[in-house]
Amino acid sequence: LDNIHELTRLQNHELMVDMEDFEGNKKFAFYSSFKVDAECDGYMLHVSGFNNKGGAGDSLAFQNEQKFSTFDKDQDKWSENSCARTYLGAFWYNACHYANPNGVYRWGADKTYYAIGVEWYFFKGNDYSLKSISMKIRPAK
Repeated sequence: LDNIHELTRLQNHELMVDMEDFEGNKKFAFYSSFKVDAECDGYMLHVSGFNNKGGAGDSLAFQNEQKFSTFDKDQDKWSENSCARTYLGAFWYNACHYANPNGVYRWGADKTYYAIGVEWYFFKGNDYSLKSISMKIRPAK
């Protein structure tokens, strides 16, 4: 995350999130502004300018302005528990998530355990783990 902070601190970046399900459907989400704060600020996420031309839906709005949480560094807004521990991932959790790209890699639809997979809620919901997801940034034009 230090590298992402260094890349994004001096100029605005765009974010593209590409994803694919196990049926071969591909979608993406595009954000015209992406920035991550320094470690001393909890690597807080700043993302805006969502465009739905890729059809994936905006699963990061709920996680905007959140600090990055891991198993050993709970910085989410859930006062009763840890989102990272409960949903087996690490991300910019609020209380808790609509996106969990660092969740457990599973094979598609599975209601055995709720919301622990590699998920993008507005594409496939919280009971479907995606085949792939990638987050790419570039300097904004």
